[in-house]
Amino acid sequence: MSTFVGIDPGLAATGVAVVTGSAMAVTGYSYKVIRTDAGDSTPERLNLIFGELSQTFDQVRPDAVIVEDVFSLARYPKSGISLGQVIGVVMLAACRCGIVVHEIAVREVKQILTGNGNSGKKQLEESVRRRLGHPEPIRPFHASDALSLALVGLYRAGSDVAAQFAGSPKKGIRK
Repeated sequence: MSTFVGIDPGLAATGVAVVTGSAMAVTGYSYKVIRTDAGDSTPERLNLIFGELSQTFDQVRPDAVIVEDVFSLARYPKSGISLGQVIGVVMLAACRCGIVVHEIAVREVKQILTGNGNSGKKQLEESVRRRLGHPEPIRPFHASDALSLALVGLYRAGSDVAAQFAGSPKKGIRK
């Protein structure tokens, strides 16, 4: 039995999902969204995300954390910077709990789960819902995106390639 935490990073809302199972069989899942107040300073918002993630990692003790890789849209360069800050907080929280972190591109996740690396959020959410047998839409999309990342972690761990992720994992250290 393996447990993976998927993280869809965002400064305003970070999706967090836990998937447990073996190979392609999911035996349990949960999800939540960490929301921050736009009126708070960036350090305060990052600290809130760090605290919530640290608590989740301590409680769940996952085999690995799967986080969406950094990307930036040319028309919104500042969003890439804040995304990078949140991913840094995710990595720090996991590292302090001694948990391996894998980064994966969202296009790769979409390709694996929908067969189309350019699929939209709704199509990805529907694929996640179908795979989990979840009866109603998973909202917000940050939660379904986090579930998609955790599912890919589980599927790869149970595959013949045994957790072959792009790049090398970042291994955490114990406090």
